[in-house]
Order: sequence, then structure tokens, then C-alpha cells
Amino acid sequence: MRPVRDRQVHDGPLVIGGGLAGLSAALEAAPRPTLLVTPAPLLQACASAWAQGGLAAALTRADSPGLHARDTEIAGAGLVAPEAARALTEDGQATVEWLAALGAPFDRDADGGFSVSLEAAHSVARVARVGGDGAGRAILSALVAAVRAAPHVRTLENGRLRALLQDAGGQVRGVVIERDGRLTEILAPAVILATGGVGGLYAVTTTPAALKGEGLALAALAGAEILDPEFVQFHPTAIDVGLDPAPLATEALRGEGARLIDGEGRFLLGEAAEADLAPRDVVARAVHAARQSGRGAFLDARAAIGAHFPTHFPAVFAACMGAGLDPREAPIPVAAAAHYHMGGIAADADGRTGLAGLFAVGECAATGVHGANRLASNSLLEAAAFGRRAGRLAAAGPVEVSGRTSVLGGEVPPDLAPGALGELREAMTAEAGVVRDAARLTRLLDLLARLERTAPDAPPLVAAGLIARAALDRRESRGGHYRTDFPEPLAEARHSRLRRPPTPSTAAA
Repeated sequence: MRPVRDRQVHDGPLVIGGGLAGLSAALEAAPRPTLLVTPAPLLQACASAWAQGGLAAALTRADSPGLHARDTEIAGAGLVAPEAARALTEDGQATVEWLAALGAPFDRDADGGFSVSLEAAHSVARVARVGGDGAGRAILSALVAAVRAAPHVRTLENGRLRALLQDAGGQVRGVVIERDGRLTEILAPAVILATGGVGGLYAVTTTPAALKGEGLALAALAGAEILDPEFVQFHPTAIDVGLDPAPLATEALRGEGARLIDGEGRFLLGEAAEADLAPRDVVARAVHAARQSGRGAFLDARAAIGAHFPTHFPAVFAACMGAGLDPREAPIPVAAAAHYHMGGIAADADGRTGLAGLFAVGECAATGVHGANRLASNSLLEAAAFGRRAGRLAAAGPVEVSGRTSVLGGEVPPDLAPGALGELREAMTAEAGVVRDAARLTRLLDLLARLERTAPDAPPLVAAGLIARAALDRRESRGGHYRTDFPEPLAEARHSRLRRPPTPSTAAA
């Protein structure tokens, strides 16, 4: 029996998450009344605000949406949905212009156009930036201001998602939110999950540690299809100064000529000028191998950036100086760190999932645009472009909602104790990290089974289990997933599609 809780009824879209995807969805739902629930105050604990690279879009005469889509498909190693890639890239310029109109201060060239930079695996320069390496926070700040001023949006901060509510037919009818220790059921005609990624499941990550795949896990517990959860992207240049999360040294540094070297000054990926701009999985494995062999891994920007560091890359410069390292004078120690989850809740370009009433956008969703390996800076574009589409579609849906709606489920799973979470994070980095094999993944699944006995259906364990099981089942190496016991890709690229079987407690609900 479910404990007595508060119950609220909202007659418009209910958006869970205050990153770029959630804010974009909330704004585009106008004029429909929209409730935005965030787990922390706006601008805190969301990966969008930490993004340094920028937003990829075809913005110059040398580029086109078709070329951008082709680069996206190549990077995705056979698992990008072409129609999703086209939907994304064709929305690119309009999305950047929408963000700029809201106040996002993109860098401009001498003619007033968008200034663009080159990042790995892009065939032309197409990454729109803000202040060199401050795109995420600057863009998000503009959207936060717009949301606070929007009369149709009501924001509820410090509300943590604890469960989804469904009716007898499986339609999602609302959520359970915990706020100030109290549980509240919120019923709504449409729920948009924008809950972020899984970086907090790893001991070494560039994302907020609070992002532990809980939205993904709760959707899985409700019966949603999970697509390709094994594909986790590891950023090759997290700044290795003992911080959790690790500060990020943006890929744009390598775009400007910074080089990856070992402790003896030898190039990690070869002498060719473009060697360090290989796809992220290749670079991440090179960094990981150098560290594992004891040679160390460093990003040397002394010649390429040098005295321009404070003005060209202020965020990286501040992170280094805060750790007692001057990147103008010494190479930056780096490590490969969990950075982005390509897998997630299966959804289309409008955010629709296989569960009626449930939408998913941003990093918690798998829309088919990233495949096995995300093209750099496509994530901010996807968050804004597909977030907008989901907001519009959810707002156009049914109005009927009643406090008398009969809901099932809604059981709140237990939290994972701090010690168990620490054990999980260390195991995820060691066993489901940059390189994997059957022995590692089996050890991880054994650990998860042990932890499940004391915290059944704890969302971090559910999310980690989906990643580990799909990684063990994928007997090949593709994109961000690398198996030392199966180092080659299969001839045919196939998706992983998982549905978590109901547990006894949820089956009896």
C-alpha cells in the first residue's frame, strides 16, 4: 500500500530537469501552463552549464546541414538513425539563432556572423562558442532568465524525481517528487524527462556527481525501452588534479594546436598535426593506455595557447590555476573520464517514448543522433532543438487531468548508502570504463547483485545494471564501447534494446 502523500494536479506539461533540454522544452510549451521541477536551484548540478565546447551547427557557406549530418553518422559508427541526424542538423541554424535571440552571447566574427571553431571528427569548423570555453553556462544563463520571465512557466526547485505514476493501461500520468523530505504526487497530462546522464555512476567523471541515471532507471522500471545503454563516451582530457568531478580541458584546445604527450614528451597519437583530433574514443584509449603503462598523459598547450590562456580559455585556465598549475608554463595532466551517455530512454526527435504520456529529451534520451559515439558539440544542439520540439508537442496534447485519476505503482525505491555508492562508482570506472572485457563486466554484475540485496531497485543500481548487461552482451568493439576480448566491430551494426523485467514488488502493484 502506498503511504499517504500530498497530491497536486497540473493541467499542462510537467518538465523534470533544469538543463538546456528541460528549459528549452518549458519555454516552447507556451502558452500552455508548464511546471518545471529541478533537483537543484537553476544553473546548479546540470551538465549543460559545464559544457565548454559549444554548439555544433551549419552556420557558414563552407558548411551545410547535409555535411553536418554525414559527419554525425560517421562518428556514430553505424548506429546513427539518418532521419534523426537530418532532423537535428536541419534545425541547427534556427536553434542557434533562437538561443541568440534569447540572449546567448555567442562569439561573433568581424562581419557579425557566428564565429565557429573546429573540433574532432568535424570536416569543417562549425562549433559556435561563447568566450572561448564558456558556452554552456552562458547559454543556460540566458535560458534561465527567459524561464524566470515567462508567465506560463512555474518553477519548483529542489524537487527530486522519485517515481513515475501510471494508470492501469501503462500510460504515464505523473510523478512522485521529494522536496524537503516530503513526497508529493503531481498528476499531469504529459511528463517530459530531462534528467541528464550517468556520469555520477563513475569515480572519474567530468559531469556533476548528482547525475546518476535516475531518470533513465525510473523510466526503465516503468517499462520504457532503453536503447544502447552500453555506449558511454569518455572525454580524453579531464584535468587530473584529484577533484571530483574532474575539471574539463575542452577539445578546442587541441583544435587550436595543443598536443597530447607522455611524461617523456613523446606524442601519444603520433607526430601528425591532426593526430590528436581523432574521434574521442581513439584519443581516450590512447590517454588511458599511457596512464596504465606508467608513462602518464599530459596536454601541452604552451606553444599553441601560451600567454593567451586567460582570455581564450578562461575556464580551463581558472581550473588549472586553482589547482596550482600554470598551463602557460607546464603541460596539464589529463585522464579519460566519463563524459556523456549516448544511450538512454528510446525516444524520437520529438521526445516521444514508447510509454504514452512520457517524453524524454537531452542526455537521458537516446534519439538516434549519437549512435555509438557522439560527434563533439552535438549534445547542446540536440538538447535545445529536440527539447523545443518536445515542449511544443507535449503542449498540444490532451488537457484533461483530474485529481481522481487512478494510478498504479509510484513505489519509491530506496536510496543507495554513501559507502555502497562509492563502491559502485569505483567499480564502474574499473570494470565498465574506457576498456572492458567479459571478466570485468561479470565482476561488476556480481557486485550489483550483492548491492541489490540491500537496496533493491535503487536507481543507480538499475542504471548501472543496464550499462553492464548491454556491454557484456555486445561482443564487439564499436564507438565508445571497447572490448579487449572482442577488439573488432561486427560486420553488421545492431542496436541494444533492453526492457527491465518487473521486480516482484512492481509486478504486484
